[in-house]
Amino acid sequence: MSHSTYNKLWASAQSELDSLLTQEIPAQTARPERDRVVFFQRLATLYVRYVQIFRHLEEAYDQIIHPQKRRVIRQVLDSVMGRVVELKNEMVEKEFSEYHYMDDVVQDLKLTPEAIEIPIPRYFISERHKVLQDRAKMLNSILDSMGVVDKPKPKRDQLLSVEEAIKVIQVAERARQGRLRAKFMREIQRDEERQRRAKDRDLGADAFAQAVVCIQKVWKGFVQRKKTKREREEEMIFLGMAMASEGTDPLSFAVSVYGNRAQRRQKQSQHEEDYQKAIVTITDKLRDLEGPDIKETMKEQIRQWFIECHDATGSFPDYPEVEEGGSALIFAEKTPQQLMEELAAKEEDDANKKPKGKEEKKDKGKKDKGKGGEEEEEPGLKMLPSAFLKDLETGHKTFSEVWVNRDESKNFSQRHEVELIKEEKRKEVEGEIRVQVDELMRQELANWKLAIDKDKGGKAKPKAKKGKAGKGGKKKKEKDLTADRTMDSLYHELVKQGLLKRAEDVKLESYLGEYSYLGTTLRNSDIEPMPSLSDVRQLMALYGVLPLGSQTVHEKAPLIKAMLLAGPTGVGKKMLVHAICQETGANLFDLSPLNLVGKYPGKAGLQMMLHMVFKVARALQPSVVWIGDAEKMFYKKVPKEEKELDPKRLKKDLPKILKTIKAEDRVLIIGTSREPYNADIKGLCKVYSKIILIPRPDYASRYVIWRQLILKYGGQVTDALDLSCLARISDGYTQGHMVRVVRSIMTERRIQLLAKKPLAASEFIGPLAKIDPIFQDEEEALKAWYAKTPLGKKRAKAALGKEGEDEASAKGGKNAKKKK
Repeated sequence: MSHSTYNKLWASAQSELDSLLTQEIPAQTARPERDRVVFFQRLATLYVRYVQIFRHLEEAYDQIIHPQKRRVIRQVLDSVMGRVVELKNEMVEKEFSEYHYMDDVVQDLKLTPEAIEIPIPRYFISERHKVLQDRAKMLNSILDSMGVVDKPKPKRDQLLSVEEAIKVIQVAERARQGRLRAKFMREIQRDEERQRRAKDRDLGADAFAQAVVCIQKVWKGFVQRKKTKREREEEMIFLGMAMASEGTDPLSFAVSVYGNRAQRRQKQSQHEEDYQKAIVTITDKLRDLEGPDIKETMKEQIRQWFIECHDATGSFPDYPEVEEGGSALIFAEKTPQQLMEELAAKEEDDANKKPKGKEEKKDKGKKDKGKGGEEEEEPGLKMLPSAFLKDLETGHKTFSEVWVNRDESKNFSQRHEVELIKEEKRKEVEGEIRVQVDELMRQELANWKLAIDKDKGGKAKPKAKKGKAGKGGKKKKEKDLTADRTMDSLYHELVKQGLLKRAEDVKLESYLGEYSYLGTTLRNSDIEPMPSLSDVRQLMALYGVLPLGSQTVHEKAPLIKAMLLAGPTGVGKKMLVHAICQETGANLFDLSPLNLVGKYPGKAGLQMMLHMVFKVARALQPSVVWIGDAEKMFYKKVPKEEKELDPKRLKKDLPKILKTIKAEDRVLIIGTSREPYNADIKGLCKVYSKIILIPRPDYASRYVIWRQLILKYGGQVTDALDLSCLARISDGYTQGHMVRVVRSIMTERRIQLLAKKPLAASEFIGPLAKIDPIFQDEEEALKAWYAKTPLGKKRAKAALGKEGEDEASAKGGKNAKKKK
């Protein structure tokens, strides 16, 4: 794609954003909606449209090489990401479910399920590539010094025993004898064939004609079968029931596309470096050339203001403090009298701040308790206020004013524009000069006042400095237990203790799962659909990847400090934790109960360990703190065999640590549990604000998983392999079970035989039968446990309320019929 193509992509995203903002801003103050279905439909439509904008902006930001354009796109991109997370949170609060089904909205907007997949912004990794590379080198060197690095071992690095050596020799000797015997048999067969041919030589013209007919028959049959097979494949591809086979041309095209993308990223770094150098050069020039003139102009304006105030009020004004904006207040479009009244009002507000705040709180409480409040007057559903709409408006306004009608015909190379840098940095230079001028003019005003007071024979009253009222303003700082240690030493110690680990190289897109196409239809029929693995992948992107990757999203979006992934063994809970770390470049800390056995004993040791972990996690953010087998920390009764392990060690201290995590700390605690029903649900829900129940894969997901796993481990998917049958008979099995089965079948010997003997579904039945599936009892226990969580209880109450409404409407219909 060319520069203009990505610019058009950016422009189309901004056009869509403009239409959304014209709907959203009035909706913030609109009257509440009484119909829950209509309200959710509105939310879902907004969500899907924002995801579309998100995808376009992410693609444009990744490939546009103009440094100033990229800054504008980045501002809007972060705000759109935050708005998507906000809308998801609002849908959860309104529908009381983590999983939502928008297939009807997708169909109305004529989109495919792939179009609403949450993309992972590539700048999360690319803009921190050097930092992550250095950190990975340090981690590898520490692990290498400990002997933990897994090095590939030679295949025959072990000494064989006498018995094993004899068996190897016997096998080799038998193979030699077998090969020799086969050679003798081939020679015998050749002799017999030679004798038979000698007899057939004198058969005459009839034998020759018969041989020709036989050859024609075989050849024509082969050609026709090949043609029929090709036509059938073309028909299946045309109908969309099969994928086109990969040829050499698409492969070469893909290589060229990836090569162009790499060149663009290289140009981005070059243009960014030139842009940063230009900023420094232009800022210095502005200070040297325009700085003196700006300084003198400001002084004259401030002196003129002194004189106007003195003429209007008979006295010189008080100079605005630095916290109030300094002389910036003077240049506002206000009369001297208005400005003095405003300053006096501010001083009164500061003096009466506490009492006024209390009265406001009391009044607010009365309004909330009173019967005449807005919520009681107008019941219904209303959209929550957004923290990102203002930023979206600002970014869209910048695009409209600066970039829409800008002539870039001479800037074919897409480098920075000097005039835009001057406009931006001139304000910055003015701000620096204003601080200097304020200091000078504040002293000059004091001299003027002193001179007038001397003429009047009085003494100048020094202005009282404003202090912080009350002792409650000071917050007690946490004691730093490792103030005398460097961050490198703490990092080194945590790696040595096994608390800081290397995340496995797995991407979120590797968590395979198909979209649920009948979710809305089933819910409309009062049947709760089974969530798909695609929905789980979406949740991980929204709750884990986007907030950890973007500081703006983490600070302004609804804060999620801890998240629990619950589900049976093998559904990919641990894989999702590693995928979140890989997509965001986050550090992985392991505080699982089994990993803490024997480490940092005692209460003081526990405090030191938690202090070190969260200090390093904040300093090197983003970070993920993983707690495997999270239910063990909240055991109702610790089993006898686990009492020595002390699994409840973190139960008291972890909630305290959670309170210290602020919006600016990109630290996420992720717990994983396969038996959450063994834990005290109150304690578990107190720590983990988000609880996500991961189901076993459905039919569509199993179909996709089988196909991808077979291809991954060297297999071939042919017509002989009935994937549909394999997906059906594997109902109840998880992704982990499927991986074990495919690994056991796809041996080197089996891969070599694929050309002669294609894979069949029957080969997978035996290994599957040896594995216990997820039984219905375990699945029902997980569902019953989830129904006791806060969100599950809300969902149950909402369902009961809906049933009551349906019954009331049914009774009303019957009564109406009786009256008739």
